[in-house]
Amino acid sequence: MKLIIRLMTAALGMALTVSCCQAPKSEGPVYLDDSQPMEARVEDALSRMTLEEKVKILHAQSKFSSAGVPRLGIPELWTTDGPHGIRPEVLWDEWDQAKWTNDSCVAFPALTCLAATWNEDMSALYGKSIGEEARYREKDVLLGPGVNIYRTPLNGRNFEYMGEDPYLASKMVVPYVQEVQKNGVAVCVKHYALNNQEARRHEYDAIVDDRALYEIYLPAFKAAVQEGGAWSIMGAYNFYKGQHACHNQYLLNDILKGEWGFDGVVISDWGGTHDTDQAITNGLDLEFGTWTNGLNSSSSNSYDTYYLADPYLERLRIGAASEDILNDKVRRVLRLIFRTAMNNDKPAGSMCSPEHDEAARQIAGEGIVLLKNDNDVLPIDLASAKKIAVIGENAIKMMTVGGGSSSLKVKHECTPLEGIKAAVGDNAEIVYERGYVGDVTGDYNGVVTGQDLSESRSEAKLIEDAVAAAKDADAVIFIGGLNKASHQDCEDSDRYHLELPYAQDKVIAALAEVNPNLTVVIVSGNAVAMPWVDKVNGVVEAWFGGSQAGNALADVLFGKVNPSGKLPFTFPVKLEDNGAHALNAYDPEDLTVEYKEGIFVGYRWADKQKVKPLFAFGHGLSYTDFSYGDAVCRKPSVKAGSDVTVSIDVTNTGDVAGKEVVQLYIGDNESALVRPVKELKGFRKIALNPGETKTVTFTIEPDMLKYFDDAKHGWVLENGKFTAYIGAASDDIRSQVEFEVK
Repeated sequence: MKLIIRLMTAALGMALTVSCCQAPKSEGPVYLDDSQPMEARVEDALSRMTLEEKVKILHAQSKFSSAGVPRLGIPELWTTDGPHGIRPEVLWDEWDQAKWTNDSCVAFPALTCLAATWNEDMSALYGKSIGEEARYREKDVLLGPGVNIYRTPLNGRNFEYMGEDPYLASKMVVPYVQEVQKNGVAVCVKHYALNNQEARRHEYDAIVDDRALYEIYLPAFKAAVQEGGAWSIMGAYNFYKGQHACHNQYLLNDILKGEWGFDGVVISDWGGTHDTDQAITNGLDLEFGTWTNGLNSSSSNSYDTYYLADPYLERLRIGAASEDILNDKVRRVLRLIFRTAMNNDKPAGSMCSPEHDEAARQIAGEGIVLLKNDNDVLPIDLASAKKIAVIGENAIKMMTVGGGSSSLKVKHECTPLEGIKAAVGDNAEIVYERGYVGDVTGDYNGVVTGQDLSESRSEAKLIEDAVAAAKDADAVIFIGGLNKASHQDCEDSDRYHLELPYAQDKVIAALAEVNPNLTVVIVSGNAVAMPWVDKVNGVVEAWFGGSQAGNALADVLFGKVNPSGKLPFTFPVKLEDNGAHALNAYDPEDLTVEYKEGIFVGYRWADKQKVKPLFAFGHGLSYTDFSYGDAVCRKPSVKAGSDVTVSIDVTNTGDVAGKEVVQLYIGDNESALVRPVKELKGFRKIALNPGETKTVTFTIEPDMLKYFDDAKHGWVLENGKFTAYIGAASDDIRSQVEFEVK
């Protein structure tokens, strides 16, 4: 149906173009002429629209589309959920599937996995690939990526975001945005802003000082807008300063459109709009999901009753609303349409291609983090390991279905057990035991995995059978962690605790008792507690790896890929080691959430409190070793406004080729305001052959040394001494050097 509409509007556009050619050029429809500047086309189209048509394009016409202007040949906009893959088609007014047979996709790894690559090239590959899939499916707006900061490990939606550090998230989001939009598909960066928990997400008011807002929670959004050139952004559900984020004066008008000069469209989250007057004046441009969002009301075909629909039109007709504000909204939506639906230079796109499968596998493999590898338990040597025991429900459970709006319908999902079997072939015997029972469901909005995960054995019997299988195995791989069920890694609910669910700790402890060659693989988008960590030799964080999860994991376990992922957030030993929880600043029942930890999020809190993490931000091991030389600062004393250059030599001292992420942190030795001990300000991922040395050089720009002063509402660079710390993780600093700004 959508394709027919597109063809009709295109045909109308062609008819208008022919008509244009027959008239004097100055009288023709400029908005159809690609040779004209964008703003001239926008103004021309705006001048031709009636009041009713202007209002019509500011709100949804179906679950995932908004109206165009058929009379003028301006097509509608079609959005799709992301950010990990292109969501299957749903019914016009419902969340349930339309039951198409040609809307399967490639599921790319969750964004935590992408962030864990610490590789901007992987972000570009991700954006290019998912953008091609969106383009092929005729989508105009991809609802992603997400860049909310990892404030608490209980946030059910952390798996959709890029970790705890604003610099890392900023650097990783930009290539994603740029490469998606090269396909003529807009990103919609979400959820702006302060959507750092799912508990009571429609009700809580985030109380955050401006310093934390500007230093921690806004930089990735700013980078997406100013460096990535994002064409749209999605408002969050929560309140901030007593206003919903989807129509928020401070966030949308003052900062986004004012300070940052955003020229794109602010799109509401589905059900995130609550008031016509605030929606008009406080920065919202395009309203989706009101009344038909499945959260408040199931009224069908009620799109004209949206806050930015008939209620807005009535205010305009009686002069109770400004037409200047209306025209600004319409300009933004027209600009988005010209950039996407009416962009004649878009590539064709592609869907479920071998190249996309390979991209998903490569990204997943590069994001996998080797957390622990005592006694070189990994990689598993198939020359000596003739019996391999695989234990755990997550070895067989499909993870692409469920978890909320990022749920997908894939052409095929390679599970870990499937990937391990393919990698091993006839070289070893594979035995599998479930070990525990977690989530046996396998459907979301009508997408059904088809897996039968029913189980009749008791917890004790499951553990007994797992131990029996593992006892005489040459290698044991436990694959567990979290899943996409409610109160795990899932939209609309937070986790109850840091511990592993489903008695997995008991299973792991029992396996460790009978076999030292045990590797624990955690599939999750969040940190988990590991009371058994000293009893096992190998620990791997595999994330939600998408369509190629099993193959990517097997690549790492058996040494085809040397792991190079680094953690994008801190794994605390216990929940109270996290700043928000140490200060009792997270309560799932509290509607006022005060960010008492301020700027001290993640490793910043651990450094400040001298808390030893279970695994630190930036941590990740390799199958080879890297040595660092001494950091050298070329100009240890510079005038304010000048760049500082710091270099260091890194050598692969092991026997296999590998990649290392060299991390630069900066500390201000003395400041008028309290600052973190150190903050990430640079990273480089380098590939080194055995014995090879490379020099890594960081340029420290003045803006990287500034802090945000609430009182002055501005960024401040102070004179004085700073320390550049270079290392392999936030708790593994290999060299440091001082420099001075005068």
